[in-house]
Amino acid sequence: MNSIAAQPLAETARGWLTPLELGVLGAIWGASFLFMRVAAGDFGAVPLVEARLALGSLVLLPFLWRARAQFPLRLWPKLALIGAINSALPFVLFAWAAQRAPAGIGAIANAMTVLFTALVGFLFFGEKIGARRAFALLVGFAGVVVLASGKTAGASIGWAVAAGVGAAFLYGVGINLVRRHLGGLPPAAVASATLGSAALLTLPFALAQWPARSIPAASWFSAAMLGVLCTGFAFVMYYRLIARIGAARASTVTYLIPVFGVAWAWLLLDEPLTLTMGVAGAMILGSVALSQRAK
Repeated sequence: MNSIAAQPLAETARGWLTPLELGVLGAIWGASFLFMRVAAGDFGAVPLVEARLALGSLVLLPFLWRARAQFPLRLWPKLALIGAINSALPFVLFAWAAQRAPAGIGAIANAMTVLFTALVGFLFFGEKIGARRAFALLVGFAGVVVLASGKTAGASIGWAVAAGVGAAFLYGVGINLVRRHLGGLPPAAVASATLGSAALLTLPFALAQWPARSIPAASWFSAAMLGVLCTGFAFVMYYRLIARIGAARASTVTYLIPVFGVAWAWLLLDEPLTLTMGVAGAMILGSVALSQRAK
């Protein structure tokens, strides 16, 4: 009798748990743009990314160790290539953009990942795109143009927007490659392997560009949070959500990342909220919503 009575309570708890975890994950990934904005100026883009990749891969290393038998030596060149496309290069582009534009700009551009994933699947992998999704892509790209046309403190942010959109495109390529070449492997282990490979590829460039001056404690803290919390811990949360509610529902976190990214930067860094950011954000998020609905 007690077990029967407990079932509705358990279902209610699960019903609250999913939106709570999606909200927490959106807040964490939104904060990554805040941490990049704080630390990128002191570290430089490539050294900061090296710290992020190394720490993130270490957090996920137990998953890779547990599944190590599924990762033969012949697989590692493919893992390294995907790690470069899906982690190292986009992380560097976002960090470079964070040196030149408010944190919210990168967070808004990041939402284009969903649209680019569909576009890359259509162009290179023969996936159908449909009229509604094609229209969503056009609206999203129009939003990018609006975003790039804006200015902050009188300075143009066009190149920072271009870097963020380039990073989102690389994410779209990487997601398609992971689906087709690493689909049968444990996702958290794949994340550890690709992040670790990307860290090794980035290491020589990071050492060559490592800053000669001392790095402030706030930037070290931001770099640590970026690697441990926003990369390692967040990936674990995301894959848990996928296992419980499916990839389609878990991907709705995409809508929350720009909201939190802009909000954190406004609250903690006193960065401005401009009309251009609002219009562009609404266009891009609206296009993402339309694209997801088309699924």
